[in-house]
Amino acid sequence: MTRRFLSLVVLLATMAFFAGCTNKKVQNPIANVNSKQPDKVLFDRAMDAMKHNKFDVARITLQTLINTYPDSEYVARAKLAVGDSWYAEGGSAGLAQAEIEYKDFITFFPNMPEAAEAQLKVANIHYRQMEKADRDFTHAKRAEDEYRQLLLQFPDSKLVPEAKQRLLEVQEVLAEREFRIGRFYYMKESYPAAIARLKSLVDAYPLYSQADDALFLLGDSYERQIDRVRAAKNLKEADKGKLIQVLEQEAGGAYSRIITRYPVMDRAADAKKRLEAMHQPVPTPTPDAIAQNKAEQASRGSVGMMSRIMLNMHRHPDMSVATKVGEPTLVDPKQTSATDVARQVNADLRRASGGGGGANSVAGEIVNTGAPPAANEATPRSDSAPGETPVEQPAAPAGGSAAQPPENTIPELVPGAGTAATTQPAAGTTIAAPPQTTDTAAPASASQSTNGDAASANGSSQANQASATQQSQQQDQGSSSSKGKKKKKKLGVF
Repeated sequence: MTRRFLSLVVLLATMAFFAGCTNKKVQNPIANVNSKQPDKVLFDRAMDAMKHNKFDVARITLQTLINTYPDSEYVARAKLAVGDSWYAEGGSAGLAQAEIEYKDFITFFPNMPEAAEAQLKVANIHYRQMEKADRDFTHAKRAEDEYRQLLLQFPDSKLVPEAKQRLLEVQEVLAEREFRIGRFYYMKESYPAAIARLKSLVDAYPLYSQADDALFLLGDSYERQIDRVRAAKNLKEADKGKLIQVLEQEAGGAYSRIITRYPVMDRAADAKKRLEAMHQPVPTPTPDAIAQNKAEQASRGSVGMMSRIMLNMHRHPDMSVATKVGEPTLVDPKQTSATDVARQVNADLRRASGGGGGANSVAGEIVNTGAPPAANEATPRSDSAPGETPVEQPAAPAGGSAAQPPENTIPELVPGAGTAATTQPAAGTTIAAPPQTTDTAAPASASQSTNGDAASANGSSQANQASATQQSQQQDQGSSSSKGKKKKKKLGVF
């Protein structure tokens, strides 16, 4: 019995030894054949070099395969492997070169399954270099564009779920950036700019983890605009009421959206109180909205105290609070600007005042991207079309009071806007004209010109010229001496 057992053990060991000695080739991911052709040998040699981090050797071998065997079945995979070598090597230069190689692969082989893989790696390149929300957002925006390109160009790829999750994380960072900017404008009381940022945020990124806070700040910004309208002195009470009604509808819409879209988030109770204080109806969220919002909140991660401290030492943002459910935004909606907000409020004011043209700018601080107006140039209107020349206001009559501002103008709502940058002289003040310099001498007297004596006229003219020349020399000497004194005084010589 023991002898048979030993024989069986020896037989199994012998079989295992010969099985280990066989040279089993790695199957090609494209051809799936075990070939000993030269192109296959080159490809395997390059793959072995990449496993040992010999990226230069791998790229040289792959390029030899591509140039020597352009019709080989391994050319497509070799071009993709060149990009993989740069991607694995890393570094800013390596990742930039990898993106070029992947883009070339997608251009030459758009219908291959590996094209989606190349597009995902292009997006991952920018994902790896993405920085925090308060820093440069170039790579975050590029990553968003590349992930969207994958979802739109390869909707049937098996990489779609991974791309969607990465896109949700990237959009969380971009939304956080917009929220911080909007909150900054809100704290600076630049409410039109805050409204523009916050409105664009909630429209573009509804799955943002602080979307309820953004909507609450949006509604409160509209309420602050209402306070400015009420404090305006140059607006009729009837027009005030109509304009306040429009702003209250905007504020109520922001608060109502919190309750209907984010009913389980923290700001839902505050939004309900604001609507009740404004005497507006409080909507009731649907069961589907409640279930959706609960699922979004449950999928979000949390950051501990220690992790938050360690996060300050890294460039890469923390995206654990990004939702794991829901569909990311694939097409950006129309962005809202502060100028659009100002024009909309101006249009509402015109409608409230019966189409009057007295409203200049009632939307708060307008971001001026152009140069300041020059002296004696009319201040550009906020509701003027791009490239339109502003109309100058008529000057005040001499000796009278300055022109009164038109009715329904609300300068209080525009801090610092509409004021002239030049200093005008007081009414009735006489300003002496500057002395004019002429090259010709003064004409002779009438008595000399009527005598007809040419010699006398010429002598008088020469005398006047000599007198004028002597006066100009004295003035030049006086000015030069005064300049010399100023120069000496500047040099410290008293």
